[in-house]
Amino acid sequence: MEWGTLMPGRGSPGLLSVATREVAWIRRDRVALLLVAVIPLLAVFILTATFSNAVVRNLHVDVVDMDHSGTSLRFIQTIDSAPSVAVARRSSDLDGAMHSIRSGAAIAAVYIPPDFERDIFAAKRPQIVIFYNKQYFSPGNIASGGLQSAITAAAATLPKPPGGSAGFTPGPLVTEQYVLTNPALNYVQFLLRAILPTVLHVLTAVAGGYAVGSEFGSRNVREWLAAAGGSPLTALIGKLAPYFAIFILLMAVGLGVIHGLNQISFRGDAILMGASAILFVFAYLSLGALLQLLVRNLPLGLSLTGLICSPSFGFAGVGFPVLAMGGFARVWGDALPLRWYIQILFDQAARGVPTYESVRPFMALAALMVAYFGLAWLRLTVIARSPDKVPRMEAPPEAAPSGIVGAFATEYKRVLRDSAVFGLIVLAPIIYGVFYPQPYLGQLVRKIPVAVVDDDSTNISRTLIQMLNADEATQVAARPVTLEAAQAALARREVFGIVGIPAGTERDVLKGESARLPIYVDSTYFLLYNRTLQGITEAAATVSADLAAGSARTDGSLYRAALVRNSPVELLNQPLFNPTGGYASYVVPAAFILILQQTLLMGSAMLGGVAFERGGHQARGGRGRPTAVLGQALAHLLLALPGFGLYLIILPHIYGFSTNGRFLDMLALSIPFILSVSFLGQFVGSWFTHRESAVLLFIAISLPLFFQVGVAWPLEAIPNAVRIASQVLPSTSAIDGLVRVNQMGASLTDVWSNWQRLWTLAIVYAALAMASGAVAKLAGRQQ
Repeated sequence: MEWGTLMPGRGSPGLLSVATREVAWIRRDRVALLLVAVIPLLAVFILTATFSNAVVRNLHVDVVDMDHSGTSLRFIQTIDSAPSVAVARRSSDLDGAMHSIRSGAAIAAVYIPPDFERDIFAAKRPQIVIFYNKQYFSPGNIASGGLQSAITAAAATLPKPPGGSAGFTPGPLVTEQYVLTNPALNYVQFLLRAILPTVLHVLTAVAGGYAVGSEFGSRNVREWLAAAGGSPLTALIGKLAPYFAIFILLMAVGLGVIHGLNQISFRGDAILMGASAILFVFAYLSLGALLQLLVRNLPLGLSLTGLICSPSFGFAGVGFPVLAMGGFARVWGDALPLRWYIQILFDQAARGVPTYESVRPFMALAALMVAYFGLAWLRLTVIARSPDKVPRMEAPPEAAPSGIVGAFATEYKRVLRDSAVFGLIVLAPIIYGVFYPQPYLGQLVRKIPVAVVDDDSTNISRTLIQMLNADEATQVAARPVTLEAAQAALARREVFGIVGIPAGTERDVLKGESARLPIYVDSTYFLLYNRTLQGITEAAATVSADLAAGSARTDGSLYRAALVRNSPVELLNQPLFNPTGGYASYVVPAAFILILQQTLLMGSAMLGGVAFERGGHQARGGRGRPTAVLGQALAHLLLALPGFGLYLIILPHIYGFSTNGRFLDMLALSIPFILSVSFLGQFVGSWFTHRESAVLLFIAISLPLFFQVGVAWPLEAIPNAVRIASQVLPSTSAIDGLVRVNQMGASLTDVWSNWQRLWTLAIVYAALAMASGAVAKLAGRQQ
């Protein structure tokens, strides 16, 4: 075959010809232009704005003061002056405080008991209780930490009890924290560094898939191969080259935002990081191309790309560490280039480890890139032997049904007949329900390896090591002789924390003096940092308490006196709604609601593109008639409700998430949510001319949307403009409302504002869908 005779353009066939052909197509195709330019920059802007406040401030708390004394007022003033929290409410009892937390008016509550001041001066050590919303994971933890610090500071200002103890009390073990990597615990440094590459990897794979998959639809495979002179290798490289250049530039923009705009230091090897970015981008372009070449169907290939790439953030080990994952999640994560790129990025940019420590993940990333590109090349070689365009089985134009019932029946049948739409609305929730939670099913991070440098070698140091091994959070994995050797083990990810036991520790304790233990904890990954720190401090506190209790066995008052001297107030930290702190119990219920929105939104919008493909403006106008809009929405409601039952009732019981059985309240929220998503999809779909446009434009926005709700990132830290803009999407109100009802036991009254917003959105988007239908009908008449 003379491939050159098939070349529809100027110039000799070859790499440059293929790339030029692709650039010309990107400039003509508005969806492609949006995909490679507008959407990535918009995502970067939204994420940068969302995390623009590096330090979280003024989280709303409720205070229940049952004492009303000068001392309780002093504690409340100290809490209100703390930077991370602010007293927003003063409830009269705990019922009122619980209502504040369930409704979202507060993230935490502080209970000050009756006779608080009297008990302090009587050395009875009264108890202050912090109740914080652990279902809203990061906001709750930040509020809890801020409240603990404030109450401890207030207690330190109280006068010491008169007199002293007649007996001997051993000195306590005091941990001195040295935070490595991110000493300011800057959430922006952690989140932006992880999320920007995650969003870009989805867009990169989708762009590569769209470029290749379009050849089997609106373009021509023969022309593509002809431009390459018949060489599949040249055809594939030339096609992906423009996208490679664009996304490398976008990666540079992302790094500029992190290290330039946010002034976060880069600590590693820039050359290695640049080479890793090259492998990363080309790996995902190749993966997207491979999936399209395997199925030769653009909508199906894009759906597969979304199924693989959208949940990758969980499998990459950023939020929930790899060491706590099950076997399947680890194996699947290892097959994803994002997993290895994130490790290199955090090791080099954040941790500043020696270059040779990143060789293994770099080689893994290179191997995946070669594998995906090689498989795509082999598949294209097979296709080149018979490159005819795969025909798309089109149904004839349908007559516009009459009435709401007719529109309902027609839409219901249409979804069942269209495999791509049926897959999005019905099958995708089932697949995601099984696939998405896999990285998080371990719930808690247990037995994090730590190193101990024991320069004391005494009974107390050996007891501390035993306690570190006994604690659920930690285990002693290394006993290096020097701190330098321990730091090298930490750089190799063999340990994630270091405990130093200086010489003379036991001597200081037995003299009744404080013995200071330096602990070094890697804060690259926040969950690992918090859990490691928790395990070490718990072990040290247990040893101190055992020593004090042992010395007080002959006189119980001695132990109590020691406690009063240490802190005149007992502080109890009580997590609510997710008391074990399970990561899956926090992230999965909220993510499920977002998945339901995205799958239904893409499916309902795709039907608008299908209608235009089959009947042009006339068919689009038919879908926009008021009765048709309402009937189609009711069909979507009936088709989507099983997914809601699966996500809100069945899977929480299977996975062991907390649920409160408020079925009617959940249904009352779910109905306007589904309808508003359906109407939004119908409105947006009325502007599409191809069915795949819906998947292309909506597939990459899921992760940025998740951080607009307040579950993972505090609303108080999100700029008002971004927070208000996020309300136009139904998921913002639905996630907040349904999580509060299902996981926190809130009633419909508690989430009334969410319910009202969802119905408002449903009405507005229904009106817009009908208006766009009228516009399409007018355009059809003018043709």
